[in-house]
Amino acid sequence: MAERIQRTGNGELRLQGARITWLGHATVLVQTAKGTNILIDPFIAQNPKYPKEFVLPEKIHYILVTHGHSDHISDAAPVAARHNSTVVAIYELATWLASKGVANTIGMNLGGTVQLDDVAVTMVEAKHSSAAQDEQGTHDVGVAAGFVLTIADGPVLYHAGDTAVFSDMKLIRELYRPEVAMLPIGGHFTMGPKEAALAARFLRVKTILPIHYGTVPQLKGTPEELAALVDSSVHVVRWAPGESI
Repeated sequence: MAERIQRTGNGELRLQGARITWLGHATVLVQTAKGTNILIDPFIAQNPKYPKEFVLPEKIHYILVTHGHSDHISDAAPVAARHNSTVVAIYELATWLASKGVANTIGMNLGGTVQLDDVAVTMVEAKHSSAAQDEQGTHDVGVAAGFVLTIADGPVLYHAGDTAVFSDMKLIRELYRPEVAMLPIGGHFTMGPKEAALAARFLRVKTILPIHYGTVPQLKGTPEELAALVDSSVHVVRWAPGESI
């Protein structure tokens, strides 16, 4: 298990019973102290970095998907069916997933917030492409997004999805004040360590959970590179798939 982050009254973070588990690539499981389980961007069966020994909780209450690329949604439908989950996505993608047999969906859009039990989930901007593919070809399923998760009596988390750095991350900071940022750092398809370091400055977060790196050879960025570029007060968590904070 990765280092647990427990910080005190001098501005350090308390997770207040929440648990965050990285499952390789951009797949993250968030579990709140009150028992709500949220899986973000489920990429399992074909994910070379998914920890094969890891067993998902029996109940996944909600699945959040940031955009339509297969390495973020390929297991949304099977996980939703197996775990009786509600899938939350931008409206067009939610509609497309419903056409693929997902029984329960919530379609939303940028700037909107939905209350998922004890977690307020806000959809925020990301800078990336988004399309879904099936045997009929490529489909327009809205735009890419990120999510801010405001946990009642707990921390505020930001999953950036796949994105380039963009200056309006300052607005995410001003509006929602995330304490933990899950940022892609691999490069090639998303920002790399240099850009993620600037994102950290825009967001003014003190804890970064790196994601979307090391899955395939093109994703070369590392947590060590990022740590060398951020302020010394920023904690870049070095974690392996299957580990939690």
